[in-house]
Amino acid sequence: MDFPKFALHAAVGIGATRLACGQPSPIAASGNTFGRTAIKLPHRRQFLRLAIGIAALPAASRLARAQSYPSRPVRIIVGYAPGGTTDICARLIGQWLSERLGQPFIVENRPGAGSNVGTEGAVRATADGYTLLLATISNAINATLYDKLNFNFIRDIAPAAGIIRVPNVMEVHSSVPARTVPEFIAYTKANPGKVNFASGGVGSSTHVSGELFKMMTGVSMAHIPYRGTAPAVTDLIAGQVQVMFDNLPGSIEYVRTGMTRALAVTTAARSDALPDLPTVADFVPGYEVSSWNGLCAPNNTPKEIIDRLNGEINAAFADEKMKAQLAHLGGIALAGSPADFGNLISDETEKWGQVVRATNMKPQ
Repeated sequence: MDFPKFALHAAVGIGATRLACGQPSPIAASGNTFGRTAIKLPHRRQFLRLAIGIAALPAASRLARAQSYPSRPVRIIVGYAPGGTTDICARLIGQWLSERLGQPFIVENRPGAGSNVGTEGAVRATADGYTLLLATISNAINATLYDKLNFNFIRDIAPAAGIIRVPNVMEVHSSVPARTVPEFIAYTKANPGKVNFASGGVGSSTHVSGELFKMMTGVSMAHIPYRGTAPAVTDLIAGQVQVMFDNLPGSIEYVRTGMTRALAVTTAARSDALPDLPTVADFVPGYEVSSWNGLCAPNNTPKEIIDRLNGEINAAFADEKMKAQLAHLGGIALAGSPADFGNLISDETEKWGQVVRATNMKPQ
């Protein structure tokens, strides 16, 4: 069967083609064999150069994507109302990223269901780096606290960077005679049914702090949940409740002015903000609670974008102004890689899952 004329003409055209520099094309037509035009393959060195160039394209594309990010405003979803520690932290890091990357990082508050409303909005967003989540210890607690969530936090997020670790402070009303943790334990055991502890809501770090304390000391305290830590602290000051394990930033001024009496901080190490205050673990070995915040993105967000966010956030911890602002919140920088932050989330999810199950904790 004859070779089609239009194909033969095309083959001859290829063979006659020369590059703009005047050199023959790497793919040139050779003589006709069995009525077909044989194609001469490029020289081995030319082929290798072509192959290397093609292989480099995805890497170059990823680099370009990372360098051009962000090209429009970015949302940081916060699962709580404005004004709390989480919201303040989001606005601090959002301002830093805006200044570093040249695009607005806008905080969007979506409170509800113990931060699950905002979290679901974030994990369901397009995985392009333009919707981020300010993740907290509540995300680790909620994984077990809620039987039916429309997402799996660990599976559906990509950790980018930790930001801050904040202690809670164990504080009592002035009517409580205890001035140390051992004295408080003795007082509570000697007065069963008379000590109530307040929290910012079921499943909050202020709640699980008290539940872990009960488990590890054997004391009996009734839990009084509030809708947020502010009204809880107000009732503590008024003497409606006797003890609270509040986030340090929310209570530090009340402690400093003597409106509440601090007994200890809940972290493994003392806080630089209240250096004379011991830790609960000094008297209850193994006790540790930290409220923490970090930035996450929807799963499958490009690694180059995750890495860029991580690098910029870690750079903030070397900035004197940012360090002072974090210290003012009573916290310490949570530096590290995306994998480090992911490991923290996994460890905290397992830890608080055990407490939720042991106490039969149920959401409000």
